[in-house]
Amino acid sequence: MTGPFVGFCELSDKVVLFSQAEAPILPATAMSAPAAAPTGAPAPHRPKPAIMQLLPLELIDKCIGSRIWIIMKGDKEIVGTLRGFDDFVNMVLEEVTVHEFTPEGKKVTQLDSILLNGNNIAVLVPGGEPNPDEQ
Repeated sequence: MTGPFVGFCELSDKVVLFSQAEAPILPATAMSAPAAAPTGAPAPHRPKPAIMQLLPLELIDKCIGSRIWIIMKGDKEIVGTLRGFDDFVNMVLEEVTVHEFTPEGKKVTQLDSILLNGNNIAVLVPGGEPNPDEQ
C-alpha cells in the first residue's frame, strides 16, 4: 500500500489515522500478554472479540461525501466535505474551512474547493471539527 498512513487507532468514539512518525506509543502493560492462570487451574474463558479489519484507505473511502477534519503538518487544520482521494491520500474537498494558527492568532479562511497534497497530512478525523475555543 502506498501513502503516508500505516494504521489507525480507535480513541473513544473517534477513529484517528496516523502516520508512522505519529504512531501511538502504548504502555508495556497494553502490549503484554494476559497473565497466565496458576499451575493446575483451568484457564479462564474469555470470549474472543470479533475482529474486523479495516484498512486506512478503506476508512477514507467510507468518508467520501461526509465532513472530515484534517490536521496538517505545521499550523493548519482543514475541515471540508471529502469528494475524492487517491493512493497517495491527495484529497479533493468542497465547502472548506481552513484554520491557520499564527503568532497573531487564529485565521479562518472559507474556500469553495481545494486539492490537498497528501504529503502534508498528519491526522484525519472523520466527522470531526476543531475545538472552536482553541487559539
